[in-house]
Amino acid sequence: MVTLRACPKGHRYYKSSDCPTCPACEQERKPKEGFLSLLAAPARRALENMGIYSLEKLAEYREAEIIRLHGMGPSTLPKLRKALAENGLAFRNDDYLGKGDECAQIFGQKRGGSL
Repeated sequence: MVTLRACPKGHRYYKSSDCPTCPACEQERKPKEGFLSLLAAPARRALENMGIYSLEKLAEYREAEIIRLHGMGPSTLPKLRKALAENGLAFRNDDYLGKGDECAQIFGQKRGGSL
């Protein structure tokens, strides 16, 4: 059921979920530049909740750790990889073989077909 809500700033908006996030407030706080500006709000909030505000901090994590965060979608990792690469960085690699398969399984896919 869609309900009319108001945030503490007075923005009025309709929501059909229990999510308390005001779309107008979220748009106001979206960064204008930097890698976080490339991401959808749920992915951006997930990184911010982990204290990840810079690419250097992001590079301290493995892809598999980031993809498990609530709010990360299948289009997020390519954006993050590209932003890291453009700045001479990459996700942490602990010589973990098979991480691509693990990430694919998280999204319900497997290389060469479905699960």
